[in-house]
Amino acid sequence: ESGARPRRAGVLHPPSPALRLCAEETSPRLLCVATQQKNTGQNLEEDQSQSQNEQKIEPSTAEKILTEEKGKLEEQLKEVTDKYKRALADAENVRQRSQKLVEEAKLYGIQSFCKDLLEVADVLEKATESVPKEEIKDENPHLKSLYEGLVMTEVQIQKVFKKHGLLRLNPVGAKFDPYEHEALFHAPMEGKEPGTIALVSKIGYKLHGRTLRPALVGVVKDA
Repeated sequence: ESGARPRRAGVLHPPSPALRLCAEETSPRLLCVATQQKNTGQNLEEDQSQSQNEQKIEPSTAEKILTEEKGKLEEQLKEVTDKYKRALADAENVRQRSQKLVEEAKLYGIQSFCKDLLEVADVLEKATESVPKEEIKDENPHLKSLYEGLVMTEVQIQKVFKKHGLLRLNPVGAKFDPYEHEALFHAPMEGKEPGTIALVSKIGYKLHGRTLRPALVGVVKDA
């Protein structure tokens, strides 16, 4: 113990060369790592900011595309609806026209047959008019029976005509109508109004309101 060197308190020994080298090598690495971490944090923030911006832009573009598609679909729907309505209207018009044609065929299908029967009615009318009324007596039973038979036949045929919508036109005293009457002559007549019918030469007929045969008439004109 007597040979040991006494220690001096408070004296700092300089670091050894190995420690200094280690410190010099370690400091740049730490600085590099810190800088890298800082840069990485900034990059992450920038990526997040860019992602948020893209998310803000993308919905706007998507909404625009959806709006355009919606407009196109609405236009197509409107066009299809219009075509459907027009098709329905056309079909209804065709149905109504077909129904009208069928009804007219039912009403006027006997037109030609009626025209032929009108000649028979004319003959019966002429036959009854040709019989002298003064000769229809009990003393002439055959003529009387014949006359009565003709009258009954004429009445019956007019009932059949009426049943099927065929009506007589005997327009004495009525105004002349070119759709129902055919003028044979015009003559002045006292006491008659001009333009009226004074004489019916041949009876006319109408079938369901449509003139089948115009009446042949004489019309009063101004003197």
